[in-house]
Amino acid sequence: MPTARFLGHACITISDGKHNLIIDPFLTGNPHGAAKAEEIKCDYIILTHGHDDHFGDTPLIAKKNKAKVIASFELAMFCSKQGLDVHDMSVGGAHNFDFGRVKFTIAHHGSGHGHYAEVYTGSPTGVLVTIGGRTLYHSGDTALFYDMKLIGEMNKIDIAFLPIGDNYTMGIDDAARAVELLHPKKVVPIHYNTFPVINQNPQEFAKKVTSAEVVILKPGESVEY
Repeated sequence: MPTARFLGHACITISDGKHNLIIDPFLTGNPHGAAKAEEIKCDYIILTHGHDDHFGDTPLIAKKNKAKVIASFELAMFCSKQGLDVHDMSVGGAHNFDFGRVKFTIAHHGSGHGHYAEVYTGSPTGVLVTIGGRTLYHSGDTALFYDMKLIGEMNKIDIAFLPIGDNYTMGIDDAARAVELLHPKKVVPIHYNTFPVINQNPQEFAKKVTSAEVVILKPGESVEY
């Protein structure tokens, strides 16, 4: 049974005991980061988009671990220019890796890199990761969108990681509606309380969700799925 560990903000690690992945490794500068970038051991890095609070420590972690970066085409090319090993994909595309399968979904957000998001890094994405026979959905930063219904109908989602912070992404009400569309077995709220503008109470989210088990993780805590 795979294990997902929440490292703060939107960063999670995934392990099946043999393969180790990390999604959106924003650790340095993350006030709630539950690990140091130098401590991360992984085989793959998956990026949902290029914003600094998601791209984060990608170059350091990738070079230290000789890890492959999986990202949308433009973001992968940005990484390749920095000497990183990449596998470029695009929204709607899927690929089988040695650990399992990755499919990128749409997300309604932005994807520039740099303090002013001045470097174009392609379309933002969500991602479906199938490993150990289980499927995890990390929506990336996104607004609520009705095509989540299709994602839920076409995939048996064992666990979903959804933002609830509002302002930049879905807030609590929209994220609760997303759960109804996606039909995951478990859901973990992310992308909240990192900065004052996205402060939220995850217990309020849990009260509004009735169709899935809500797992509220403190940074550093894990969940099997």
